[in-house]
Amino acid sequence: MSSATDVGRRVDELRRRLDYHGHRYYVLDEPEISDPEYDALLNELRDLETEHPELRTPDSPTQRVGGQPLDKFEEVPHLQPMLSLANARNEEELAAWVVRSERHLARQGVKMGDVHFVTEPKIDGLAISLVYEDGVLVRGATRGNGEVGEEVTQNLRTIGAIPLKVDGAPPLLEVRGEIYMPLAAFARLNEQRAAAGEPTFMNPRNSAAGSIRQLDPALAASRPLSMWCYGIGAVEGLEFETHFEWLEWLRERGFRVNPDVAVYDTVDEVVAACHGWQERRDRLDYEIDGVVVKVNDLDLQRQLGVVGREPRGAIAWKFPPTTATTALKDVAWNVGRTGHMVPFAVLEPVQVSGVIVKLATLHNEEDLRRKDVRPGDEVIVMRAGDVIPQVVSPTPKAQKSKKRNPPPSPPTHCPACSTPTVKPEGSVWTICPNRAGCPGQVFQAVKHFVGALDIDGLGEENVRRFLAEDLIKDSADLYTLSTDRLSQLDGFGEVSAGNVIASLEASKDQPFERVLYGLGIPGVGYVNARNLARHLRSMEALLDATEDDLVEVEGIGPIMARTIAETLAEDRTQDLIQRLEQHGLRMRAEGPAAPAEGPLVGKTLVLTGTLPNLTREDATARVEAAGGKVTGSVSKKTDYVVAGADPGSKLTKAQELGTEVLDEEGLLALLG
Repeated sequence: MSSATDVGRRVDELRRRLDYHGHRYYVLDEPEISDPEYDALLNELRDLETEHPELRTPDSPTQRVGGQPLDKFEEVPHLQPMLSLANARNEEELAAWVVRSERHLARQGVKMGDVHFVTEPKIDGLAISLVYEDGVLVRGATRGNGEVGEEVTQNLRTIGAIPLKVDGAPPLLEVRGEIYMPLAAFARLNEQRAAAGEPTFMNPRNSAAGSIRQLDPALAASRPLSMWCYGIGAVEGLEFETHFEWLEWLRERGFRVNPDVAVYDTVDEVVAACHGWQERRDRLDYEIDGVVVKVNDLDLQRQLGVVGREPRGAIAWKFPPTTATTALKDVAWNVGRTGHMVPFAVLEPVQVSGVIVKLATLHNEEDLRRKDVRPGDEVIVMRAGDVIPQVVSPTPKAQKSKKRNPPPSPPTHCPACSTPTVKPEGSVWTICPNRAGCPGQVFQAVKHFVGALDIDGLGEENVRRFLAEDLIKDSADLYTLSTDRLSQLDGFGEVSAGNVIASLEASKDQPFERVLYGLGIPGVGYVNARNLARHLRSMEALLDATEDDLVEVEGIGPIMARTIAETLAEDRTQDLIQRLEQHGLRMRAEGPAAPAEGPLVGKTLVLTGTLPNLTREDATARVEAAGGKVTGSVSKKTDYVVAGADPGSKLTKAQELGTEVLDEEGLLALLG
């Protein structure tokens, strides 16, 4: 550049652009440029600062790399104590808090009057304090004991959601928030660590806390952390009347404030809001363990004061815990529909999210080995999505015990048919090779078929009963049942028997892709079944297809192609297909093949979240009618991601790859 002035101007311009795009990406989740474009700007700024070190400032975007590793964290006193919150677990306890607050103010001659309340999600993360002087971040610290915390400024600088400078800030500003790890990012991090042979993290909160307490800032920088801000601590030169006004001010200055923070006039409205958060808790991409309720008026908060270490002007509505600890009595094994030995945990009964849990999934052999849970361990149990119990890990106490039992191993004989098990070379599964005669595999196969074809009235217990009483031997035999035969069984009347038969008849109208999915070919889920059906169009063509033909289908690789071909070549598979066809199930795709022309020919789209007007099926049909393809996962081959409400990890992956993201309106514009 021609002069120092020109360099300074370019540095200022680059910082403004990087701050703007960083805010769009980390705070608003609305990036305007791709990652490579952002990196190019950052690299240019870094080069200029290297050439002109006098221009480097602590609030420059280049300083997010952190700094040199530390020997230890220094303890720092907080400008104001970081207090704890009292808890309420139901409507009565929340109402009692309001009454206590009214009485306390009345003793001081103050009436609460028309009090308003603010509700915020209680993030299950790591509480931190950020101190800004003249708008520049000078210190970040953990909560510690509330009075003194650990200074972790270098690590906090690496988090893109934390502004390094704040325009229009007062001389002193302390911002408080929770550092957390998004659930989708946590899952990807654990997958990467498992693939690298590293121990996986127990939960997102521990991951976030452990990342912030790394002595090497480079390690913290490598972790996908973010932050929600929930309030102000010490401040000089700026005042507001309400807590909500503070939050809006923070939002306008570039801090991440939860978009669903709201103000309510009555306790009944607050209770409804708390129940609402609990109901959608499992659809969030971050963990919450309750809702924080605060008196909105800051003057009333000050007059309410503090009792012990808890402010009287705020309370936490706590949700039932989704995790608990209990004893692992045993690791038992089931056989899956393709012969896989599937481990599950037998637990000392424990209450999790209001439900008594006695059994929990351990997923598979690899997961069992990775978690290193053993009979006799004290383990952490979680209800995933508040539905499926799973064992997360042994507790730290169990891991350190010197009296642990040996790790469990897959059974040497199938628990369902006593056939000796085998572990094929290169496989991660131990299997029962008795595919045709193993009652466990037959049960799982019929259960899968019933679910795939959406046959009402045939739950797991009825499938097990029909097999045990020799009414059926496989999925095709379901169509030999009659109303007369079923109505003779205990627990069935003519109406219930007739409903089952009607549901079986209705299943004959299910499309070919559903029938193909119902066959239970190893590795062929619904998406692959749909792709096979749409590419080959008929069962006849599928049976005639070579492995090379199958590899041409979207999502089918060489290994899966070989598995599909081998499974379809088996006599029992061909017999099952023949009998299903004789019973009237569809063996050919309906409607025309994918058009050779259209606005989306050659384009691949991924749908995620809930669109305002179109169902997933409607959107898929429109895309395919326009010549496009809809797949289930985001990759470098994805042209567009269409995102609705609660989009989940697919949106995050799209943003990482720089894939163009559309809303419903954008999709309709593409379709013309």
